Amino acid sequence: MSKLTDYGTVVLAFMASRPDSLISASEIAEATRMAVPTVSKILKKLTVAGMLDSTRGAHGGYTLARDAADISAAEIIDALEGPIAITECSGDHSHCSFESVCALGGRWQQINGLIRAALTDISLAELASPAELTEIRLQPALRRDARRLRTNPGNS
Repeated sequence: MSKLTDYGTVVLAFMASRPDSLISASEIAEATRMAVPTVSKILKKLTVAGMLDSTRGAHGGYTLARDAADISAAEIIDALEGPIAITECSGDHSHCSFESVCALGGRWQQINGLIRAALTDISLAELASPAELTEIRLQPALRRDARRLRTNPGNS
């Protein structure tokens, strides 16, 4: 995960702690101890992705566009750095030059899918309140797939 995504998660967690407030970029920068240009870049990307609403003007600012429980960790990562892909061949638009001769691609895509599913199941509300996120639980089908990957590494 990039620093920008890490910082973006901090910005969103701060905003989730004040869900009904209109918060300026400079206020967010001060509260999170980040540079205003960095915060502004993050806010723009999150607004374009539909996670934030912006209000222009002297008394303008940003607010969450949706409830924090309805924003997933996967969405945050997608908005700030593009689709989740742990290897070149595991993304939706692979550009790996070895793809035609590599037997690992399908496996990496499977693993990437499991990671994405886990990140989709974690909400901004949970990220912003770590005490509530005591254990990440994979859905039964995902646990079964993960177990199958460990016991049968050669099968897809």
